[in-house]
Amino acid sequence: MQTTFVPALSKMLVNRKTSFKDSHPLSDFGPDENLNDNADIDWVNKSWVRGLLRFCAFVSLVSVSLNTPEMFAISIHLMYVTFIFDLIVTFLFSAEMLAKMHIRGIVKGEAPYIKDRWCQFDGFMVLCLWMSLILQVFEMTKIVDMYSYWSIIRFPRPLILIRLFREKLKFQLPKQRINTIFKRSRNQIINVTTFFLFFMCLYGILGVQFFGELRNHCVRNGTNPSNVTKADLMIPDYYCSTNPDYGYHCTSGMVCMQLNLSNVQRGFDGFDEFITSFFTVYEAASQEGWVFLMYRAIDSLYAELAFVYFITLIFILAWLVKNIFIAVIIESFAEIRVQFQQMWGSRGSATDSDSSQVIQCEGNSWKMVLIDENKAKGFAPPFFQKILCSNFFHTFFLLLVFANAITGATLSFKDQASIYNKLDGFYYAEVAFTVLFDLEALFKIWCLGFQGYKKRPFHKFELLLAIGTTLHIIPDLYRGHCTYFQVLRVVRLMKASPMLEDFCFKIFGPGKKLGHLILFTMCLLIIASSISLQLFCNIRDFDKFGRFDQAFMSMFQILANKGWTEVMQITMWKTDRFYPIVAIYFIFYHLFVTLIVISSFVAVILDNLELDEEIKKLKQLKAREQVTESQQKLPMRLRVFTKFPNHPQMVYLYKIPSDFSMSQVRDSFMRQFSTPEMNLTVDIQEMSEENTTLVKFSPVKLVRQDVVGSKSGGAMEKRSGITLIVRDSAQQKMQVCGSTQLVPTGPKSLLSQQYQLRMDRRSMRGSRPGSLKTRSMGAKENGDIHLGTTTSSILNRTRTPDDYDIKVWQQRKQQAEIKRSQQEEDLRENHPLFDTPLFTVGRESRFRKVCQMIVNAQYNYTLRDPITGKELNSKYKSVHKLSFCSKLLGLVTYLDWVMIMVTILSCISMAFETPKRRIMNTPELQIAEYAFVICMSIEMGLKVLANGFFFTPKGIVKDFGGMLNLFIYAVSVIFLFWMPEEAERDSPAQVFMLLRCLRPLRIFVLVPHMRKVVYELIRGFKEIILVSVLLVVLMFMFAIYGVHVLGGKLHKCNDPSITTKEECRGTFFQKVFVTKMKIPNGTESDAGFYVPRTWSNPYNFNFDNIGSAMLALFEVLSLEGWLEVRDVIIERVGPEHAIYVHVFVFMGYMIGLTLFVGVVIANYSENKGTALLTVDQRRWLDLKGRIKLAQPLHIPPRPDGTSFRAKMYDITQHKKFKAGTVFLILINCALLGVPWKSSDARQTFILGSLSAVCTLLFLCEVVIKMIALTPKGYWTSRRNRFDMLLTFLGIIWIILHFTFNLTGQESDANNVFGVIIIVLRFCTICGKHAALKMLTQTVVMSVLKSFFIITGMFLLILFYAYLGVILFGTVKHGYNLGRQANFGTTPMAIALLFRIVTGEDWNKIMHDCMVAPPFCTIEGNFWESDCGNVTASIVYFFSFYIIITYIVLNLLVAIIMENFSLFYSNEEDALLNYNDIRNFQNTWNIVDVNRKGVIPVRRVKFLLRLLKGRLEVDLEKERLVFKHMCYEMERLHGGMDVSFHDVISMLSYRSVDICKSLQLEELLARQELEYTIEEEVAKQTIRNWLDSCLKRIRAKEHTNLISNLRATNEQPLFTLTEQPSSAAESSEDNRNESPIVRTRKKGMVELQPPNILVQPPPPPSLSPTLRTSPRVEKDRPTLKKRSGRLSSGSNFKGLTVNLSQTSEIKGETLTVSPLQKTFTESVLIGENVSTNIQSWWGDQFSQQQQEHEN
Repeated sequence: MQTTFVPALSKMLVNRKTSFKDSHPLSDFGPDENLNDNADIDWVNKSWVRGLLRFCAFVSLVSVSLNTPEMFAISIHLMYVTFIFDLIVTFLFSAEMLAKMHIRGIVKGEAPYIKDRWCQFDGFMVLCLWMSLILQVFEMTKIVDMYSYWSIIRFPRPLILIRLFREKLKFQLPKQRINTIFKRSRNQIINVTTFFLFFMCLYGILGVQFFGELRNHCVRNGTNPSNVTKADLMIPDYYCSTNPDYGYHCTSGMVCMQLNLSNVQRGFDGFDEFITSFFTVYEAASQEGWVFLMYRAIDSLYAELAFVYFITLIFILAWLVKNIFIAVIIESFAEIRVQFQQMWGSRGSATDSDSSQVIQCEGNSWKMVLIDENKAKGFAPPFFQKILCSNFFHTFFLLLVFANAITGATLSFKDQASIYNKLDGFYYAEVAFTVLFDLEALFKIWCLGFQGYKKRPFHKFELLLAIGTTLHIIPDLYRGHCTYFQVLRVVRLMKASPMLEDFCFKIFGPGKKLGHLILFTMCLLIIASSISLQLFCNIRDFDKFGRFDQAFMSMFQILANKGWTEVMQITMWKTDRFYPIVAIYFIFYHLFVTLIVISSFVAVILDNLELDEEIKKLKQLKAREQVTESQQKLPMRLRVFTKFPNHPQMVYLYKIPSDFSMSQVRDSFMRQFSTPEMNLTVDIQEMSEENTTLVKFSPVKLVRQDVVGSKSGGAMEKRSGITLIVRDSAQQKMQVCGSTQLVPTGPKSLLSQQYQLRMDRRSMRGSRPGSLKTRSMGAKENGDIHLGTTTSSILNRTRTPDDYDIKVWQQRKQQAEIKRSQQEEDLRENHPLFDTPLFTVGRESRFRKVCQMIVNAQYNYTLRDPITGKELNSKYKSVHKLSFCSKLLGLVTYLDWVMIMVTILSCISMAFETPKRRIMNTPELQIAEYAFVICMSIEMGLKVLANGFFFTPKGIVKDFGGMLNLFIYAVSVIFLFWMPEEAERDSPAQVFMLLRCLRPLRIFVLVPHMRKVVYELIRGFKEIILVSVLLVVLMFMFAIYGVHVLGGKLHKCNDPSITTKEECRGTFFQKVFVTKMKIPNGTESDAGFYVPRTWSNPYNFNFDNIGSAMLALFEVLSLEGWLEVRDVIIERVGPEHAIYVHVFVFMGYMIGLTLFVGVVIANYSENKGTALLTVDQRRWLDLKGRIKLAQPLHIPPRPDGTSFRAKMYDITQHKKFKAGTVFLILINCALLGVPWKSSDARQTFILGSLSAVCTLLFLCEVVIKMIALTPKGYWTSRRNRFDMLLTFLGIIWIILHFTFNLTGQESDANNVFGVIIIVLRFCTICGKHAALKMLTQTVVMSVLKSFFIITGMFLLILFYAYLGVILFGTVKHGYNLGRQANFGTTPMAIALLFRIVTGEDWNKIMHDCMVAPPFCTIEGNFWESDCGNVTASIVYFFSFYIIITYIVLNLLVAIIMENFSLFYSNEEDALLNYNDIRNFQNTWNIVDVNRKGVIPVRRVKFLLRLLKGRLEVDLEKERLVFKHMCYEMERLHGGMDVSFHDVISMLSYRSVDICKSLQLEELLARQELEYTIEEEVAKQTIRNWLDSCLKRIRAKEHTNLISNLRATNEQPLFTLTEQPSSAAESSEDNRNESPIVRTRKKGMVELQPPNILVQPPPPPSLSPTLRTSPRVEKDRPTLKKRSGRLSSGSNFKGLTVNLSQTSEIKGETLTVSPLQKTFTESVLIGENVSTNIQSWWGDQFSQQQQEHEN
């Protein structure tokens, strides 16, 4: 029995779901398919059974996708086929379910079937299969109609596809960790969704109250509003206004009337009530159809109100709030990526898998070489092997690929006859190329062998192309679907650009992450399509969800976020009364795929761009080294003076190298003799006089080092060389204290943990260089020790990572700057014309200085001097209180501010220019132009006279901004004197008018922050160009395919009833679009007109040549117009070709466009300096930002006792009270769910009365809080003040609402006043919820930080608006260019360009601007012609869309991501989370009784004692940490008061691992500070110990020592006094705050010698030290037990170290400041005290010993 039990037990342990690794339970999160203890039914766990069941899951999915009435109508046999397959699949899954129930048990057992989630899922799928079978039986027997709603039962069946991939869900991670990750990600997504819903509710309420029911339409006179037909409406249908003051007014014969139509008839969007408004706001936030809603509101109500509402809605919801989802997904994905690194694999190198590298010694250097021993060799001779490895071979075939691509791109179709002639010259050229590439593949196989050939993935790709293109040249398959193989050859061209190849590998490799995400997206699409198919297939004549292909295209359309509202609204209209459920279904799906799935692609790409932590640290060092090696050469415009001979002038020599007088000689001449090589190394430490001058070597091993050659010797030398390489590599990994955190054990306080961690590191690495311990051994500079040259070199070679000296880099940077300034000084001395403006104005002339004073005059807003910290005296101190305004005023010089205002005024005057109101015929506009040119002339003249033009260091044309400035000025002057009255199209006059539009870009040059934004974009243009190249290559490949497959096939007659070209003649009646409302056509015929029949391509696109195909695909790439392209291809070529469009959209949108987002974000992070930061360093920056924004609480603490006020305080601070307040706010806002209008006075009065009740309750809340907090305490909180203001305004509104009888417009104004109060109160919810508050801070801070980016975007839009007015201001209106969207004026152009930014039909507007004869008329002047411009239209719209949409808008995403991590941090990831900061605020609130934000430094001890939680300090165990923190606060401001941020910053430094979180400069400074604090505390400890020793000595008057001391001195040397202690302060406080005479507590003996003085400390090397401060604390008990009698000389030894360096000061008085008290050591010096105290103590000690012996 025992023999059978052991295998069973081992088998059970092996098959358990939960395993253990490193004492942590691991979970696979996959199905538990191994649990089995019965051999009779072991077939369930067979691998082939599992494979069969997975295949059955796939068959079930295919079956349910074919199970639709429309598919059965095509083939009735399909019904029986699907039934048979479903029956088989159901029986197999049922058998599996029964077997698992038998194995596990149903309810009882070790792992019962019911309690396992995967088993629950399998059981539910079996139930659905049986229900589907029963339903299909009823349908086959005609008991149930196939179009009945019972088919909805099948909708869960597509979820069975999860069984096909769920084995991939096995994660070898601790189950607790996985649950934590999922929980955190879920919570973040829920919080961000709540934040998004909050803003949607806000805009929904505003929409209801601003717009209400928009039902006014222009109809014919006498129309019945309850019975309207299309014949009664205006063509096209227009909304209108009955108020003559605003809106659109109908033409003659029409009247504006409110129609009585149902929601199904007039559409489901609008602002009738809150639900409809919420639905409409979500549609607008998706940037789909929002502009037509805005046009509807403009025609019905005030245009300004509609513009502000919809533009802010797009900006906040679409550009800010929705982009927070990207930040959430990226944060979550970064966490998941760290945990799932093994599953996805690590980033490898781009080297091939068949090549390995080894180190070889060649001459004087080492190098990595490839070895080919493991490669399989072919049968080719060595000569052909060399040919294969030659560069000529690879270059030849790359050129061949390029020639093949060019040849394929030159194909074009001018007529339909060329479609059928496939075997033309292009066919034979393709045959030739295919043969050559086949020979290449065979040649490589011959040389490498087949096994060696197939090892390389790229060879497999080449072989696949060779086979595919060979099939493609078969005549029947030519220009078919095999054309894909031909165009994929272009991918081989990436080998020609290593930069592009590396970029692609970095983006797409390893491919598991991106591959898994694509697989997940496709599975999601398939499941969603099949579910939607079963939900809506019962609708008759519905082409959106009749078949699976239609359902897939509809759901893909929603995924692409283009035309998704059309799919939703048509489905809602078809489902009639179930439309709310349909809307919820599609909104949830759209929300998930657009915010979660798309953001996941961005997260994957950003993760691939992310560097490893160790590489980041190395790059940080390398970046700092590059900074130190700053540009030393002067620019070329200044170095040109060196080409001319020197003409020096005599200058005064300030530095005379000797005492002898000498003639005045140039410094540049003397420098070549006195200082052949500049050495700027400054040693800040004291050196011994006996030491000679040392050469200072850098203690930092820089990343970029000089290569030192070495001879290759024997094995020992090579082995030692390898050892040094490994050692250097290990030292590089240990830089910045390494990346591995030492986790301390013991106390839970962060302060204690980090202190213990510092002590552990210090014990392992020894003392710091330059410390007391090191200096006692004879220190040189930087801690070098006098141990000889050999020993010193050994120590230098084995330095610890703490020896890095930032001074080396600082000195190198300073050296480079001084060298540059010396070069300029040499040019000034040797070339008199250097730095002379225009070569005429004197360098030091008074006139130039006056010009410089005018040009450089700038407002100084600094309150304190940055060096001394003293307050600056200013006459305008009141202006300083406005921090933002003062900083804005000091942003640029006064002259630049004047020119900014002049430029803005000039731009405003240009905005009034129209094609009819031109500057040539408008004197007012000419005056503004003259004023601008005159002001700019004065500005340019002053700047040229002050700084020079070009050949001066600060010339105005020193960079691109200066050249743009000069160009704008030149264009303005030329245009002002020209003023052409006649300007033809494309003439120089029109070109000058277009160049004049560059004027708004001057602000980029004048404002440095905006110039910085441009420079940051330009610096990151390398990656942007690479992404653009990838997208162009992608479009080029698909364009070639489109030309070869679709070229010439899209021609069709515009009459749908004509199918052949021969019949396409004459005219036909063309119907026109009237309205989207679902109303009957009426008795009259449909509106339309007769047009001639034409045989042509579609209006907007074609694939007849490569240019047209590229244009069409770029429009498709922007997701505009791709639905038209798809539908036309399906209609005219075939539905199978729709795959071409969907694949391109998926690759271009999901991967291509998200590359732009990822690259722009990565470049922004790199320019901001955060790209190379590690995770801990980023968290530290976020923590510092949060601490900077944190403020002290202004709420009084809880009153003591159980008084009435204390009870009120407890009520106001209770969670239920706060929740009740929020609930009351929501109830109050719910009253705004319907419009408050005077037309419905009764409803408005009832709603207003309920709102008044809520206001009275809010008044009660204010009163309760005032009682609890006192009025003064209540007023200290800004939130309370805002609540009280709203309550006060609400009381006023109640008085107006109930007291005065308001009617008409007065009543509407009063209602608006009440609505504003309620909406403002609704906004206060953000401050009452922690997550909403953090997310609101993220959005607000993002807007503030992106102020200059938003301003720059507006300037670009303004520039393009000016261009649009000139180019397209008179273009004839078309399909989309009409009354509400045109370039007629600058404001209309700005509104249209904002619409284009959101992508609303920008391509259709572009095609309308391409109109050409004979559809328009060309006149002499371009402003009299109504034709467009094809080339200008393409360049104009393409450049605008790419710059604004793909680049500028993505900067907002980058800023949001930066601020998201700042405000919304995870509790586990944050170094100090919000709870810690909140606890500190509460503790500070107790100590800061005056609510001023500062406390005396002595109260810091009390504050630290009160801290609880992770910042708590245990005084019993961490007393030394407590002393260090107190001393740090004392020395911060010299004993003065400390602020809230001072203390919390100190705690933040003490609570983090500084070696991991701080960057190198900050780390070295912090370590130096902590070392100094520890030494000073150690000195204080020693002084306290010495004082206690002296106290015990002096207290024992009966000893022989004291008696002898009194006998040998005529005058008493010391006096013994006792001072009473103060009960208020401790002994340490008394010592710090007392005067020079020390006062002690009662019972403490004080030394009061005559003329006691305080002297500064002795040299550091001779000061007492105690390196291990805890040892002092440990030895204190032993000190107390010692007797007063000195039994040995050890006690005097420590004493003499301190007193041997004292000196006698007679008759002098020294005043000591509190700051000096903190930093100095107190030494007792008396008038009669001997200077040789050491010998005196020795004599006394020897005398005592003699007496003892006697």
